[in-house]
Amino acid sequence: MSGRRIGFWYRMAAVLVKPPLVVLFKRDWRGMEHIPAQGGFITAINHNSHLDPFSYAHFQYNSGRVPRFLIKAGVFKGGFVGAFLRGTSQIPVYRESTNAANAFRAAVDAVNKGECVAFYPEGTLTRDPALWPMRGKTGAARVALLTKAPVIPVAQWGANEALPPYAKKPRFFPRKTLTVHAGPPVDLSAYYGKEPTAEVLRAATDDIMTAVAELLSEVRGEPAPAQRYEYRSGTSRAAGEPPAADEESK
Repeated sequence: MSGRRIGFWYRMAAVLVKPPLVVLFKRDWRGMEHIPAQGGFITAINHNSHLDPFSYAHFQYNSGRVPRFLIKAGVFKGGFVGAFLRGTSQIPVYRESTNAANAFRAAVDAVNKGECVAFYPEGTLTRDPALWPMRGKTGAARVALLTKAPVIPVAQWGANEALPPYAKKPRFFPRKTLTVHAGPPVDLSAYYGKEPTAEVLRAATDDIMTAVAELLSEVRGEPAPAQRYEYRSGTSRAAGEPPAADEESK
């Protein structure tokens, strides 16, 4: 299956959002050949600005394979934004409720139907002081190991220069370059057929985040740190080390 048609709501968003993105920003897009032309797949993207979902979505839209994002359920309530999210079948995430597992089931179902599901594995804007990807949560790995769908790592940079994390006002000028680079699928075959224990999911997640960090290292022209920042503890932890006891899975 080739996946979801672009449809009315996505085309409307493109009409509204693409022109200002084209006017305000330059683009450096690479690796679109790694986006599967058919079948379900997962993208794993770093997150360093409230603007970067627009940058990634623009890239992904132009590939012809529109993404379904996992988004906090509260954003779906009312108004044009809520109507758009429902119209484009984005996936609501209900945290700390009896509906929390619904997002996982919806993501698996979407991938099995041949669609693209986009994950921000960090779960929030990076808190790493140098804006490198943090330690990821295991939701993307869970879906990938259950569906055996390709996981495409995506690194982006530049939106953070226009709107740094938690900044209140953007700086559009001088004109910034929105860089989006997609890489080849992450090889998770070593984990197929294994029971999805915490250790297996952590190892698969670390492989995904390593691929994203390596792509970002190429974009930035500097090596990624050997240890990844861990949001809950406020410290850095090397890939392969056990997670904090209270780490969330999605």
